[in-house]
Parts: sequence; C-alpha cells; structure tokens
Amino acid sequence: MKRHLLSLCALFVMMAPAAHAEQIVAARYVEPVERYGHYALGRPHEYARLVATTDAARDVGLDLPREEVFEDLAPRLVRLADQAPAELLAIVSSRDGGSRLALVGLEGNRLEIVAQSAPIGRPNRWLNPVGVADLNGNGEAEIAAVTTPHLGGVLRVYRRRGERLVEIHSLSGFSNHAYGSPELGLSRPARIDGCMQLLVPDGRRASVSAIMLSDAGLVETDRCRFSEPITAPEALDDCEHRLNQAVLIMPESS
Repeated sequence: MKRHLLSLCALFVMMAPAAHAEQIVAARYVEPVERYGHYALGRPHEYARLVATTDAARDVGLDLPREEVFEDLAPRLVRLADQAPAELLAIVSSRDGGSRLALVGLEGNRLEIVAQSAPIGRPNRWLNPVGVADLNGNGEAEIAAVTTPHLGGVLRVYRRRGERLVEIHSLSGFSNHAYGSPELGLSRPARIDGCMQLLVPDGRRASVSAIMLSDAGLVETDRCRFSEPITAPEALDDCEHRLNQAVLIMPESS
C-alpha cells in the first residue's frame, strides 16, 4: 500500500504543470539626464534608468553607470524565438564608444543586460534599430539596425550568441532617422512575397529598399521611390503594399 501511494505521488508530481516563469510585459525609461549630451532624438531622450513591469505586477529597474545613458525613446519588447522569454531591446550610449544594442532580461529577481553588440567605437555616434524578425525562416530571429544613420548609415544584422549580439552581415547606404527627430519608425521588417525582408530608406531617404537576408549576405530585392523625402512610417506601409501588389499582378513565366 505504501509503495502504491508513493507511485501515485510521483505520478501527480510528473503531471503537475511547470512553475510559471515571471515575464516582462512592459517597460519604460525614467530619470532623464544631461551627462552625455548628444540628443540625437532631441531633449530629453537620454535616460539613466530602465524600469520593466512583469506579469506579477512587479517593477524592476536597471541603472546604468555614470558614463552611459539609454539614448532612446522606449524599450522594445521582443522574443528571439517562440519559446524564448520576453526581453527588451534598448540603445545604450557611452562617452567612449558611442551606441550599442543591448538586450535586457530578467535574471532571477534582477533586470540585467543579457547580451549586447559591439559599440560603434566613437562618442556621439548613434544607431537606430530596424526591428527583430526571423529573416531566414530557421526559427531564430535576427536583430537589424542602421548604425550612424546621419553619417553614411550601414544596415547591420545581428544574431545572439550567448552574451553577444554578433554581426553576421552588413550593407552600406541607408538612413532611417533624421538627426534631432523623435521619429524612430522609418524602417521595419515586412513580409514581401511570402518572405520576411527589411524595408529601409536609402541614405537620402528618397526611396525605400526591400532587403533580404541570403546565404551570401544582404541583398536588395526591390525598391520604392518617392517624390519627397521620407519622414513618416506611412511610406513603409505604402511601399509594402506596392511591392506585394506587384507580385500579385506579375505574369507567370511560361
């Protein structure tokens, strides 16, 4: 009888649902500061602290050292895979190295930078994320950003490898931000002809390129031209619609 009860207890333990892991559900920057003073997004968008809210209604903070700031508008809630925990993508800038991408996550009861890219390498040099998407269909999302969008911008794609965001490919000639503007949404991932691609304006923001990640690198597959400089995300919506419409009306090859 005792052995039977022990077996039942073991069965109930096996059938019990796994403990729910606390998840980040929202985040914001607080404590604007003037210690860096680049203001690529205009004032007051340089911050000393990030605060995340969890699904347990708990607020958790991350404070940067005095030589660094969050040079950003709002943290981006992202998942790099279907079963991965929710994390935050942020822009961190330092006096010596300029900007870098930082992935922030929960580590126990603390909020920590869990992975980051190499910094640009010079102060007052900034980057603007394009977005997070699975660009090659392998189930693992890449992170894309344009570094130095005000000075000959370079589109770079990163993958997480442990505590590093490793650059895997890059392509020059892009700008997804106008200096001093709080508008960060001038580029994004989009599904074009069934494939995830990146919509990114050229260096003069006169056209939007559709960029695919291939085994050989980043490849422009198409382009939308505009009569005026791109200043708002609506241009991306228009371009996505135009490119997908072109696919629909394209005659089949004989």
